[in-house]
Amino acid sequence: MMALPEENAGEAAPDAMAAAEEEAAAAVESVAEETSGKTGGDRPISTILIVIAMQTEALPLVAKFGLAEDADGSVFPKGVPWVRYHGTYKGLHIDLVWPGKDTILGVDSVGTVSSALLTFASIQALKPDLIINAGTAGGFKAKGACIRDVYLPSHVAFHDRRIPIPVFDLYGIGSRQTFSTPNLLKEVNLKVGRLSTGNSLDMSPQDEASILANDATVKDMEGAAVAYVADLLSVPAIFVKAVTDIVDGDKPTAEEFMQNLIAVTAALDHAVTEVVDFINGKSLYDL
Repeated sequence: MMALPEENAGEAAPDAMAAAEEEAAAAVESVAEETSGKTGGDRPISTILIVIAMQTEALPLVAKFGLAEDADGSVFPKGVPWVRYHGTYKGLHIDLVWPGKDTILGVDSVGTVSSALLTFASIQALKPDLIINAGTAGGFKAKGACIRDVYLPSHVAFHDRRIPIPVFDLYGIGSRQTFSTPNLLKEVNLKVGRLSTGNSLDMSPQDEASILANDATVKDMEGAAVAYVADLLSVPAIFVKAVTDIVDGDKPTAEEFMQNLIAVTAALDHAVTEVVDFINGKSLYDL
């Protein structure tokens, strides 16, 4: 939950939060029901959309799944830097998208705005049965996270949308339960925890208070935005997050992130491949 004004710090509204989480869980069940109708009940999942923020995270999976870049860019609006790779892997059609490079500065277009826009446009154009938001994240040693750990988050929320007005505060947090995958968790060796999303790589004291209130084990810069759009358009979404840096550790976040990015991306690649291999031939209810 978000950090409230100082006199209310640490005092969440537990009843309101519990009600919000119950509503989120009901929404997830509703999404599953709606989507199962779209995919023919128990018919195997046929189309997966993988949303990734950075090129470094995307390219190993492009190679692993044998995907080809969309040369003409006709799927997305003219002029956007968004990139799509697509192909068939073990009978599954996979679309992998990332926001591309900023057109002025030439760096990866990370953050909630780019990811939300890209996810919306991709769902509209590609009609996926399931979304996988894969990427790197910061982890908290106080919650048991270690470098190279890979998580399948159970819940997502924002930590930098602080609106200290009743009900607006819950909207700002935007807590959502992710699509439930109990069978996947039994089969694949991934950790479970909560994910908190914000638009800064570092962590201000206000963000820290909100992340603690969110009970988050990992933090990223895209997940809750992808979840919001997926929920809005009734597409089930799961999240695979690999830890590059320990937020509450003794090393500067940016330095540790860059130091571990390549090695942790390899762990992410392995985990996403295991997840996709498990999904192959299964319906949403089988997950």
